Amino acid sequence: MSFLDRFFNKDEPIDEPDIKFGRYSDTYRTRAQNDAWYTSLEQFEQGKYLDAYRSFFNYLYDKNEDNVHWVEEKGGIRFDISQGSKKIRGFINPHKVTVSTKVAEVDALNVGFMRRLLEINFDLKYSRYALNEENDIVMTFDSYTLDGSPYKFYYALKELATNSDKQDDLLVDEFETLHIPNEGTIHPIPDAEKETKYNFIIQKIDTLFTTIENTTLDVNKYPGGIAYLLLDAVYRLDYLISPEGYMMEALERMHRLYFAKDDKVSTIQKNQHLQKELKKLRERSSEEYYKELYNVSSTFGITSPVGYDEIISILDGELRRMEWYKENGHEEIALAIPGYIVGYCLFNYAVPKPVRDFFQLYYQIMEGVYFKNLGFTTLYYDPSTKKFDKRAIKRAIQQIEDENEDAYPKLDADTSMLNFDSLPDFAESYLLMMRVLNMTKAY
Repeated sequence: MSFLDRFFNKDEPIDEPDIKFGRYSDTYRTRAQNDAWYTSLEQFEQGKYLDAYRSFFNYLYDKNEDNVHWVEEKGGIRFDISQGSKKIRGFINPHKVTVSTKVAEVDALNVGFMRRLLEINFDLKYSRYALNEENDIVMTFDSYTLDGSPYKFYYALKELATNSDKQDDLLVDEFETLHIPNEGTIHPIPDAEKETKYNFIIQKIDTLFTTIENTTLDVNKYPGGIAYLLLDAVYRLDYLISPEGYMMEALERMHRLYFAKDDKVSTIQKNQHLQKELKKLRERSSEEYYKELYNVSSTFGITSPVGYDEIISILDGELRRMEWYKENGHEEIALAIPGYIVGYCLFNYAVPKPVRDFFQLYYQIMEGVYFKNLGFTTLYYDPSTKKFDKRAIKRAIQQIEDENEDAYPKLDADTSMLNFDSLPDFAESYLLMMRVLNMTKAY
């Protein structure tokens, strides 16, 4: 951003509602958290095991999530960690570490799910599935303290937490004798927010199918264009709704289905499968959705960290595909390509924080009415007039720069690259602006 832009955009910071979007990532740690990690390593090397674990919990603790709690007990430390629908509990003394969480309650033992758990155990490195005294499914990990370095403890906890939070839904969906225990920390959201999200789900799916039905594109010759529309919608719903339960698993299943390596399944067939799955979501009642719309606390992210170079590679590989669709009058598909890029990155990766902030702003611009209905004050693009609020967009970009200045002092987005002639032109220019950010870190 130029000096003059900075000078003339000295408005108060934009204050918006505190609503969670997207998947939790544990990569955006503060300097204090990172210091606690190195302190934990030093204390463990010195044989101060309990002190090392106390520092380790300070490293894991995210004040925004309130995700880790621990108390001193005679002889050790008792702790619990939140991960979605799961509460992981453990105890540490100078000699041993034990951790467990209940995955599912069992009405009757069944060879099918027991065989499944046994197969999964072969792929686990630190933890294991087991049955407790009540024959309920639990996931456990234990280690001698001497062998339980912070490195090992982190990866063991992450394996246990993410797998147990994931497998409970999958197991319960497949086996009728299993039920999910209500042990996680669930934070209700207002009814008005639930209604807004539900309406957005319906509107987004309806708009998608209308676009596919009315397109002049030969869908058999150009199935890739339809795929962009479908995947853009899938990733957009995942990030903007942040669902739990059935919808979350359905969206993940659609992603897996499309990217499964099977030469016998064509892109046309994959598109058909995705449309069937989305129609199932469309047919669900508002009551079914309301049960799954809530916030949870998490400690470990399920997305893999990537560097800025990987983001550039994705931009270079996909963004150029817009041109043919723009030139041939397929504006909706052209617009779906940058949407796909943003959604794909947020769905699969823990991108650097400024990149995540810019991606969220992209969604706020493109889905302004939805954000307005959620209580956000700024309408960056008004679809009724097809006008951009250029000043507000530049102010929001400046705020992202300011908020990331300590870690990324040279960010300085070049807003002169933005093209406000149309939504596709703006979307393309916005991502091209992101492509040339200076992501040099201060530390």
